[in-house]
Amino acid sequence: MTKFAKFTTVKIEVTDDKKVNEKSGEYALNGENVNIACVGEQKTDYARNYRHKQKEVGRIIRVDHAGEHGAIKIYQAQLFFARYFYQDLVPQLKEMLEHEKNHHQIFSAFLKSRQIRTCYALPIWAIGGYLLGIVTAMLGKNAISICTYAIESTVLRHLDWQLGFLKKVDSSAYRVVESIKMDEEEHRYFGEQTLKRTWLYYPIFYIVRLSTRFAIWLSTKL
Repeated sequence: MTKFAKFTTVKIEVTDDKKVNEKSGEYALNGENVNIACVGEQKTDYARNYRHKQKEVGRIIRVDHAGEHGAIKIYQAQLFFARYFYQDLVPQLKEMLEHEKNHHQIFSAFLKSRQIRTCYALPIWAIGGYLLGIVTAMLGKNAISICTYAIESTVLRHLDWQLGFLKKVDSSAYRVVESIKMDEEEHRYFGEQTLKRTWLYYPIFYIVRLSTRFAIWLSTKL
């Protein structure tokens, strides 16, 4: 009696001289001593899964690189105004700007080493960063603090997710992302400790938070 078995990828081992007929992916096995083993399928799934994870790693670093690009523009704009109107903020803003420039260099080097392209949304991050920096600086010192706190609290939540993923799939990328976390926590602390919950707090906080989330989401697509 003819038996049929169907596999995506098969290795057919015939242990005697019986015939094996193949037709349209179905294997007619004539004989008693025929062993069928699936091979290649697991390797194919592993390779597909590996490529998917590496693609996600590239996307994560690309988004972080774009975010640092935007953060540099924010602090540059705020620092420009602070030199004229809020000189007591200048040292802190300069320090945070240097942090972001360093982070940007770290991510740039990683992208280059892995031959990963940069995000197509970089011009959007640049323009958006400048505008956000200018508007918050014009609204005063408190607006700068609120802006910093809103951005960094959103970014740190995003970093936590990234680190949880990277820890399982790419130790090098994990160390790169982890290396910036302490600086971002310091920025959040500065914003939280210096802001005042006036009527400006909620409009600025939620507009900045939503804008940051949107920019991150958009960057994952571009």
